[in-house]
Amino acid sequence: MSSEQISIRRRRKTRIVATLGPASSSHERIKQLFLAGVDVFRLNMSHGEHKDKEALVHTIRAVERELNHPIAILADLQGPKLRIGMFEDGKITLKEGQPFKLDLLDQPGTSERVYLPHKEIFAALKVGTNILLDDGKIRLEVEAVEENRARTRVIVGGVLSDRKGVNVPNAVLPLAALTEKDRRDLTFALQCGVDWVALSFVQRAADVAEAKKLVGRKAAVMAKIEKPAAVEALDEIIELADGVMVARGDLGVEEPVENVPGIQKQIVRKARQAGKPVVVATQMLESMIKSPVPTRAEVSDVATAVLDGADAVMLSAESAVGDFPIEAVQVMDRVASRVEHEPAYSMHGADERSGANATTEDAITAAARQVARTVNAKAIVTFTSSGATALRAARERPDAPILTLTPKLAVARRLAIVWGLHTVKTKDVGAFEEMVGKAKRMALRAGLVTPGDRIVVTAGVPFGTPGATNVLHIAWISGNELG
Repeated sequence: MSSEQISIRRRRKTRIVATLGPASSSHERIKQLFLAGVDVFRLNMSHGEHKDKEALVHTIRAVERELNHPIAILADLQGPKLRIGMFEDGKITLKEGQPFKLDLLDQPGTSERVYLPHKEIFAALKVGTNILLDDGKIRLEVEAVEENRARTRVIVGGVLSDRKGVNVPNAVLPLAALTEKDRRDLTFALQCGVDWVALSFVQRAADVAEAKKLVGRKAAVMAKIEKPAAVEALDEIIELADGVMVARGDLGVEEPVENVPGIQKQIVRKARQAGKPVVVATQMLESMIKSPVPTRAEVSDVATAVLDGADAVMLSAESAVGDFPIEAVQVMDRVASRVEHEPAYSMHGADERSGANATTEDAITAAARQVARTVNAKAIVTFTSSGATALRAARERPDAPILTLTPKLAVARRLAIVWGLHTVKTKDVGAFEEMVGKAKRMALRAGLVTPGDRIVVTAGVPFGTPGATNVLHIAWISGNELG
């Protein structure tokens, strides 16, 4: 990527994450997805081989160089996915009220029992605990727990087939958030240079701490909130994580579905207050896997996430295996752009804005938003070496667009998931006058301003000091900056 050439600038502030898969793995298709509006590409580590993922990373980086725009890559770890074993005939039918056993006997299951190869679960079960199978379609209630098995009664029956998933909503399971597969996948992903790592089935803040210790400074860690225990520990998880994801798939299995919208709003609100990126995911445009147009309810779902102020909305199967991946991205782009122009969007953002913390950095950033509004500045320009200044600017949700300038490509990529930031990799500055001149020049090149406009500039002095935002300056665009 060239140092000061301005790349494509998104007009919308909400970012789009798209999962890559068989429907979206070629150079041309990934380029088309980016041009349609994708800011972050997700690699689902639950499926596929490492060599295929490595090829995708190389392709994304090639598109990044070709289009001169930082692109974020998110590696989503599978986590401790719990599954039952196999059945003698491939499937059984469970009837309401019948007894059924889960055990550690590694043999094909019958209509009376099935293998559950997770000894840790039995230690967490109690009489009355609900166990959900096959995404909640089957519900069992524990009646007795023994060392190597649990006796249950079927509350909601149905057909149950091989290797279906297991959820235990109301228990904190003694399972590590990172399985051996996850550790292998994490090592691989970091070697490939991914920008974000998503941690699945987080239950406690310690899960995030463990992952961050392994990741170090090589990537940012995103905690997926998909278990009731994680909702309970939300404040502590947000404090430790670099970002969070509202993973509504498993969350909607473990929580009553009517609870999920309120939990989504709670997670988005708290993440925004903490200044941490928050992604809303799962089944946003599910019908577009097979249809070129979404349902009206799906459009409203995307619009709600945008209106709540989520940093990003995510496509899963729609872009990975769907028949209309480009169209799905285009729908998200149009919906987000339209909602952001609604009067209610700006008003809602102001209502949800948190008060500044008692630090110089937060005071300067909060003031930048107010000053920009007062003097009708056309842009806020932030200089950042770590990304912290840019995250503070985004947390304020200003009306003016935010141009972020950083000398580090890794930081530019990581910030691609953050609301409202147009980030450009450029040479660092060493003096105040150089900072102001560069801010004006880059704002002009980005098409954010015209001669006669004002911009608000924030930075940290001494320049290059991570996280130190202590300068606010109003600059006037004369028009001679590019001469």
